[in-house]
Amino acid sequence: MTTRLKTFALSTAFAACALIAASTAAIAAPQESGPPAPELTGITQWLNSEPLKLQQLRGKVVLVDFWTYSCINCANTLPYVKSWNQKYKDQGLTVIGVHTPEYPFERDTGNVKTAIKRLGITYPVAQDNQYATWNAYNNQYWPAFYLIDKQGHIVYTHFGEGDYAQTEARIQALLAQKN
Repeated sequence: MTTRLKTFALSTAFAACALIAASTAAIAAPQESGPPAPELTGITQWLNSEPLKLQQLRGKVVLVDFWTYSCINCANTLPYVKSWNQKYKDQGLTVIGVHTPEYPFERDTGNVKTAIKRLGITYPVAQDNQYATWNAYNNQYWPAFYLIDKQGHIVYTHFGEGDYAQTEARIQALLAQKN
């Protein structure tokens, strides 16, 4: 792929992500006790981690972050996600980035590895090239956060950018709950 074509593809990807975010706005939905979180399924590659199962993470708070590396809205949320991972990983938070590609070049594991390194992502990333986990969550947006409580239930969702203080407050509240 030529540099000009790659640049066009990336700018198109950024525009599409911005359009999705603008049309959906920032939507956040706290829940008292939600449905059981679907398992991470159909993952073609795990990066920064051995394969993980939500079942083995019971007793921890899990943030599932659906993203793709060429989405500007996803890039804008990354400083917050990385900060939450650093602040709370020793208190029981597990962040899992579910990289679900929007464009064919985002399916390439080498490209995803390069992006993870460039972006300084150290938490586990599940490569969801077949959209299996995306579909299991009935997800429709990049970026999308799903907070899972210690019992394995989705208790908070947020689509798009924004509401970072609200999301962090939910993380803190879930971490403070007894098992």
